[in-house]
Amino acid sequence: MVTKLLSILQKALSLTGLVLLLSFSTWSLPATAASKISPQLEQQILEVIRNHPEVILESVQRYQQQLERESQQQQQAILQGFKTNPQAFIGSSPTTSAIEDKIVLVEFSDFQCPFCARAHDTVKEFIANHGDEVTLVYKHFPLTRIHSQALPAAQAAWAATQQGKFWQYHDALFANQKQLGEELYLAIAQDLDLDLEQFNRDRNAADRAIAEDMQLAQLLGLSGTPFFVMNGESFSGAVPLEQIEAILARVRNS
Repeated sequence: MVTKLLSILQKALSLTGLVLLLSFSTWSLPATAASKISPQLEQQILEVIRNHPEVILESVQRYQQQLERESQQQQQAILQGFKTNPQAFIGSSPTTSAIEDKIVLVEFSDFQCPFCARAHDTVKEFIANHGDEVTLVYKHFPLTRIHSQALPAAQAAWAATQQGKFWQYHDALFANQKQLGEELYLAIAQDLDLDLEQFNRDRNAADRAIAEDMQLAQLLGLSGTPFFVMNGESFSGAVPLEQIEAILARVRNS
C-alpha cells in the first residue's frame, strides 16, 4: 500500500495534486479535500510524506517543468502568428515605414530602460536603411516594478499617438530619458503643438491599451526589455546593427 501511495504521489503533476501535496506537508488538509479523503487514507499519505519528503520536491519540479513546456508551446504559437498573420498582433499600435507588412519588426520597449534607449538608436538606423521593406511596430512594456516613470511615460506617448505624434514623442522621451517626469511630458507635448487638454484626457485613458500590450508580452514570457520579433524570429537586448541585418537576411529567405 505504501509503495502504491508513493508512486501516486510521485506522479502528481496537476495543480490540484500539487496543492494537495503542499497541504499534506503542513500536516492539515483543506476542508474540501478532507471531505473526500477518509481519515485512514489521510494518515497513510501523511506517513508516506513524513518518510519520503522528497516526493514533494519531485512533484514541484515536475509541475514546474510542465509549466515551462506549456509556456514554450504558447510562445512558439504566438511567434508563428506574428509571421503568418502580423496584422492581428499589430492592432492599433503605432507603426512606421513600409505599409505592406511583408516584413514586420515588433518592438516591446520601456521608455525608462537604458537598454531600450541604446536599442532605439540602432533600430532608428536600421529603419532608415530598410524602411522601404520593414514595418516597425511599437508595443508598450513598462517595467513598473523597477522603473517608476515607465508607465507615466508610456501613458504620455499613447496620448501623443491619439494626435498623430507618437514617433516624435517617442524620440523625445528617449533623447531626454534622464529627465523623465511630469515637467518633461508637458514640455514635449507643447513642443509638438499638441492640444494639452486632449493630451491630459488621453493620458488618463491610456491604461487599457498599454495593458493589452503588456498582456501580450506576458504571454510571450517576457521579463525584460527591449524584446523584438521580426516575422516570427525573436531576439532581445541592445543588439548591434549587424545582428539585426543578419536576421533580416534570414527572414527575407524564409
